[in-house]
Amino acid sequence: MTRECASPAPGPGAPLSGSVLAEAAVVFVVVLSIHAAVWDRYSWCAVALAVQAFYVQYKWDRLLQQGSAVFQFRMSANSGLLPASVVMPLLGLVMKERCQAAGNPYFERFGIVVAATGMAVALFSSVLALGITRPVPTNTCVLSGLAGGVIVYILKHSLSVGEVIEVLEVLLIFVYLNMILLYLLPRCFTPGEALLVLGGISFVLNQLIKRSLTVVESQGDPLDFFLLVVVVGMVLMGIFFSTLFVFMDSGTWASSIFFHLMTCVLGLGVVLPWLHRLIRRNPLLWLFQFLFQTETRVYLLAYWSLLATLACLVVLYQNAKRSSSESKKHQAPTIARKYFHFIVVATYIPGIILDRPLLYVAATVCLAVFIFLEYVRYFRIKPLGHTLRSLLSLFLDERDSGPLILTHIYLLLGMSLPIWLVPRPCTQKGSLGGARALVPYAGVLAVGVGDTVASIFGSTMGEIRWPGTKKTFEGTMTSIFAQIISVALILIFDSGVDLNYSYAWILGSISTVSLLEAYTTQIDNLLLPLYLLILLMA
Repeated sequence: MTRECASPAPGPGAPLSGSVLAEAAVVFVVVLSIHAAVWDRYSWCAVALAVQAFYVQYKWDRLLQQGSAVFQFRMSANSGLLPASVVMPLLGLVMKERCQAAGNPYFERFGIVVAATGMAVALFSSVLALGITRPVPTNTCVLSGLAGGVIVYILKHSLSVGEVIEVLEVLLIFVYLNMILLYLLPRCFTPGEALLVLGGISFVLNQLIKRSLTVVESQGDPLDFFLLVVVVGMVLMGIFFSTLFVFMDSGTWASSIFFHLMTCVLGLGVVLPWLHRLIRRNPLLWLFQFLFQTETRVYLLAYWSLLATLACLVVLYQNAKRSSSESKKHQAPTIARKYFHFIVVATYIPGIILDRPLLYVAATVCLAVFIFLEYVRYFRIKPLGHTLRSLLSLFLDERDSGPLILTHIYLLLGMSLPIWLVPRPCTQKGSLGGARALVPYAGVLAVGVGDTVASIFGSTMGEIRWPGTKKTFEGTMTSIFAQIISVALILIFDSGVDLNYSYAWILGSISTVSLLEAYTTQIDNLLLPLYLLILLMA
């Protein structure tokens, strides 16, 4: 969600706009900062990838503007290839570094695989753009070939045969998911967002298949298995029903009953047995025991239930205002949409401080519920489908230009990814001291506080605009200040956070991500927490 409309992508043959160049400059600052912090052959690969993605991004922008991009992408933004291409490689690099410091060789190798996978899918997206650009951009092809050659050479001498096969498996899944989901969901993603979202789903699916085939007694953490099965199960359910409803009307009572029955069949007949095989116990019994294991968890669940009720009341109140409004196109104001940001901040902070495993599981369950309700709304499943369409249409913005409404799901992902992505074995032995102690709060700071304050102050009091955008200097400065205040409050209320005088790096990280928020036209709810997570982990 943004406070202003994004600038359009550059036209055919036009030079790169100032906002795109500024966004690229911020991304290169992040890449070079991680390169300086890690400084190994993999960080050189990340630099090479960023350079070639910068040049290929312009080709994607031209393809979007000309309507030659094979699939229908979201048009209210540039392609976003550069900021999306470096996320997985940088995340893998900092994960490798932290797990190496924690003395965990398994997750150290896992971080290298994440980085290699991110580079592979990013290079595929670049090759795709260059292959359909006419005339063929010779200079950019040569540059991409050189960068790709360097990356392949270094990774060839760094990965084992099994790891190379794993990277290729993810790449193959990514190619098929692109063909399926981008066809089924036109105008829902930019090329960069598709790279980020579908690349992540492809990696999760491959991890689940790999662990399902090699499962042994007591292997892995049930929390990780729960997340993997839920994400993959919901995606496969969406693909199944999308294919099915091509041949039948989803809005009838017969189809709606069939939808609910098949959901139960898939849940009870596929998802639960799959999870049972992985965790070696009854999944429902395990979940019940986990949720009500301590008195603190019971109080947290009750508190979160009250916040969920409050969020529903906000939706109903805003729709009641729309009903009484004379304008048929009444939309919720920016401040009203940011109510949900305040609610998720109030949700996540107690969970991070008091019980992170519970927050991990609760966020996973909430993600499944959000996706299921979006299926109900999208397919017009009775009895709630039409009601959800009416209620949620009030909160649409220019980024919900496709058939799906994804901004609330992106908000949940942005808040949860810092909790989900950091391997718990690598958070021991003091490896998350200093600025790294704020890693679980990356979503809270970047989206819950920073983006919210920037939107509110930028839309109400901002006057000085950043060149090439409708974002304001005042919004960005208040965003940085609010995040600094939030860090101070975290130090007061969370005794486990010890910054060890790493204040300059924290301030620099917050400022860099706030500048990225000012210039990017991608989904900031998803992109900003990942960049802040990467910087804080470094």
